Amino acid sequence: MNMSQQSPSPSADRRLSVLARHLELSSSATVESSIVAAPTSGNAGTNSVFSHIVRAPEDPILGVTIAYNKDSSPMKLNLGVGAYRTEEGKPLVLNVVRQAEQLLVNDRSRVKEYLSITGLADFNKLSAKLILGADSPAIQENRVTTVQCLSGTGSLRVGAEFLARHYHQRTIYIPQPTWGNHPKVFTLAGLSVKSYRYYDPATRGLNFQGLLEDLGSAPSGAIVLLHACAHNPTGVDPTIDQWEQIRRLMRSRGLLPFFDSAYQGFASGSLDTDAQSVRMFVADGGEVLVAQSYAKNMGLYGERVGALSIVCRNADVASRVESQLKLVIRPMYSNPPIHGASIVATILKDRNMYREWTLELKAMADRIIRMRQQLFDALRARGTPGDWSHIIKQIGMFTFTGLNSEQVAFMTKEYHIYMTSDGRISMAGLSSRTVPHLADAIHAAVARAR
Repeated sequence: MNMSQQSPSPSADRRLSVLARHLELSSSATVESSIVAAPTSGNAGTNSVFSHIVRAPEDPILGVTIAYNKDSSPMKLNLGVGAYRTEEGKPLVLNVVRQAEQLLVNDRSRVKEYLSITGLADFNKLSAKLILGADSPAIQENRVTTVQCLSGTGSLRVGAEFLARHYHQRTIYIPQPTWGNHPKVFTLAGLSVKSYRYYDPATRGLNFQGLLEDLGSAPSGAIVLLHACAHNPTGVDPTIDQWEQIRRLMRSRGLLPFFDSAYQGFASGSLDTDAQSVRMFVADGGEVLVAQSYAKNMGLYGERVGALSIVCRNADVASRVESQLKLVIRPMYSNPPIHGASIVATILKDRNMYREWTLELKAMADRIIRMRQQLFDALRARGTPGDWSHIIKQIGMFTFTGLNSEQVAFMTKEYHIYMTSDGRISMAGLSSRTVPHLADAIHAAVARAR
């Protein structure tokens, strides 16, 4: 037998085994060292793959509350964030909301299953009726598709992404000024944002002629954002006659109205009055988009309850539009939350609860109107320079005071009053107790500037 063909000796086996283990350990060490060197590894030292990221500025509205919370003064007053407060300065949960929640809690048949992509069916039907009117021909003819969204912001975003995908004109005109989140929502959704004149600083009222000129020169088919009522931040709304002129102009130019309805019933105290502008555009048979929020008028801020309704030419188009809205929503947040929408639906479909809601809603609106009058009276009593009648002419949660950023900074430093730098104040944050303090601050800021 040839020696080269013999089996290895036991000592040779041991040597081969040791060599194999050595090679395995070397290979393992190489892999381990490559993991340690990776920038995402927990052992990579102090370096971060996100080291290049700069700190973003605070949101101009929410940042006001952050600054307010850091202030230790007992005199501090937050007039920045748009949330209703009681006369005692406390957040309010409506009695009717607590009743609805109790009913929901006691209903043992309720489960926590996913809603459909479009949301709670009852909520959608009732929301469309609330903004368009129970006797709306558009609803009766099934020309309206409504989807539940994440409050007003989410409704605007879903509508904007739908338009960016399916509408032939990707330019949207927004009022100047407008809510600070509007341009961001529309831009990120894929629309090109332009503005039209709206507010006149000289009169602290509506620049109606400028509005008509700008919309009249907008390209045919452009989208136009309209505040249904209680324009944010100015509190300046067109009259019914002016709304009619806006409607005629927009229809003649083929402009597509996209309403933001954040304050229905909260502005005047009447749900129908605050929906007039929207209903005028629906009544002519044309197409309309409406974003609704229940944050203010039901006090459901943190529940994020809203709806997007699109009024179409006919039922077939509405059905196809809804099918595409589902394709927008599904990869965004899949489907909306159930609790807040259930509260709204419970209230809207019960006659007694609905009536109680309208009474509580009017009480909130009336308190804000009283705060306007009290502030106006306090400034007049102090002889504060200037015409402050715009405070009682404007409507809704906010007043555009006309104060400049230097005056606002002075009021924050000397009087611990917090508001956005453009001089917008939330009337809902005021009370009879704090009106004199604000009036003193405004008087000092204005007198100082002279």
